[in-house]
Amino acid sequence: MRWLTFLPKDKVKEISYVSETISKPLWPARIGDSNKRISPIADCSSSSSANGTIEKVASQGLMPSMILYLTEVYGMKSAQASNVIFLWSAATNFTPIVCAFLADSYFGRFPMVAAGSIFSFLERSNSDSDLRIGTIVLWLTAMIPQARPFCDEISGYCDAPSTPQLLLLYSSYAIISIGSGCVQASYIAFGADQLYRKNKSNSGILDSYFNTCYISAALGTLVGMSCIVYIQDRIGWGMGFGVPVALMLLATITFFLASPLYLKSMPSESWCAGLVQVVFAAYKKRHMQIPFVGTSEIYHQENGSSCALPSDKLRFFNKACIIRNSEEELTPDGKASNPWSLSTVEQVENLKALMRIIPLWSTGILVSASLNQSFYVLQVASMDRHLTSSFEVPAGSFSMMVLVLLIIWITLYDRLILPLASKCRGKPTRLSAKTRIGIGILCCTLSLAVSAIVESDRRALAIKEGFSDNPNAVVSMSAFWTLPRYILLGIEEGFSVIAQVEFFYNELPKAMSSVATSLLGLNSSVGNLAASFIMTTVDNLSEAVGGRSWVSSNINEGHSDYYYWLLFGLLFANFLYFLACSKSYGPSKEESAGRSSAEDYKNIVN
Repeated sequence: MRWLTFLPKDKVKEISYVSETISKPLWPARIGDSNKRISPIADCSSSSSANGTIEKVASQGLMPSMILYLTEVYGMKSAQASNVIFLWSAATNFTPIVCAFLADSYFGRFPMVAAGSIFSFLERSNSDSDLRIGTIVLWLTAMIPQARPFCDEISGYCDAPSTPQLLLLYSSYAIISIGSGCVQASYIAFGADQLYRKNKSNSGILDSYFNTCYISAALGTLVGMSCIVYIQDRIGWGMGFGVPVALMLLATITFFLASPLYLKSMPSESWCAGLVQVVFAAYKKRHMQIPFVGTSEIYHQENGSSCALPSDKLRFFNKACIIRNSEEELTPDGKASNPWSLSTVEQVENLKALMRIIPLWSTGILVSASLNQSFYVLQVASMDRHLTSSFEVPAGSFSMMVLVLLIIWITLYDRLILPLASKCRGKPTRLSAKTRIGIGILCCTLSLAVSAIVESDRRALAIKEGFSDNPNAVVSMSAFWTLPRYILLGIEEGFSVIAQVEFFYNELPKAMSSVATSLLGLNSSVGNLAASFIMTTVDNLSEAVGGRSWVSSNINEGHSDYYYWLLFGLLFANFLYFLACSKSYGPSKEESAGRSSAEDYKNIVN
């Protein structure tokens, strides 16, 4: 409701209802102060930021240099190490969907976050809250010489890792995936639960909530990519992995100390079973004719539900909620006698909402695949990274430029651009979530073109300087030529990532909030699998056809630039696919509400 400040004071109260969109938690665990005004900063800190920011410092400080750890300490080839990271990230980003289902349907969000916080203290991951036990296991691989293969520091030769050594390494990744899934699945939705208050002055707070949380997470990631990566680069892997262990312990203690302050929502009935029941009921009634003009009496409605009639989209599923014989299909209290034969209108609409977003969700798969490219680090590592004559930026820290741009963009967009645009236009103004997603995909596509051009110049210079057979050589080309790529990726993050979370959260029913906020992680999971498939295919085909792999361990002999151009072509086709999906989807709830708000504003002001 920031734009209301630009109206005359006597108009503010008349239209304050326009942005009231926060839903009530199913069960407030504490209700004594439910009328107090809580800022988005406080809510985010009480629910996820205090814990999530600390964990971001640790988790994101480990991921950028992981490919260096696998290639230097475990002697893996670049393509093999990249595939290990791809598969690990895929598992880490898939488990939140399973945990989200358990949180929404059975356990609730607070128990799920708490369980993940304890369990994941054994691990480490590339997400918000997934390190704990796994960090210890990963730390042990760096501290115990027998836990890793022998490497000659002078020659760089490494023995092949033994089966027990790989099992120890991979077990840390597996524990990470489970623990991170528990936390990632619920911490954003759990934070949104904290925002509900009876005071209507808080009704516009949700728009700022996602931005505030992402700024907190970005700050934590920024510190991790700079400080933790610097420790790994200058002091060693033992200390570089040990600091995250201490931070994870601090994050866990912080989360549980604040437990009495949280609102804790009870789980709802299993929405997943309800969606499956809709499919079964619609199939059983597949031969039934759907009336073109129906009344609410012929459809089964849940008591107190605002859904009286099903929508016209995906009409086949409307058959699931049509009452053929009320005496046989309904109990005396109005419920379905067999939920596998008769569903409610609300269940039908929930399934439709999920199915409708799948095409738009799928447009993020290739974006995630292009972002999760470890070759970015190898490229930067082979370039001159000196910021001054005495200070050299670690290769893994270059990714923090994305976070700097992300923080700057979110701050400007939320606090300056939107209020200024609203004031200039005389009405509430903001880019829709779909528009921001499209801009993000386009920026990601352009970043790959930049990567290809820079890599082509870098490789040509490496060959000219005689480094063809020396992949560890540093060419006389500044690594800051990669800055445009990181600028574009920062803009992509600022536009697309937050917009996707907002879009899924707004379009899906509130009973599926945890799943809605976990869909981005599922995107990353499938994207990592796609990235692994693309890299393996390119590695095998390019070596078979040309005799030398494009993604060779020797970056100077390979052709990473060709690989980037291939990704550019795939992303451009994906952008066209997004435009088609966006047009087919039609106006979102946000866009429909925005038009209504603008009309109300115009009527009141006039």
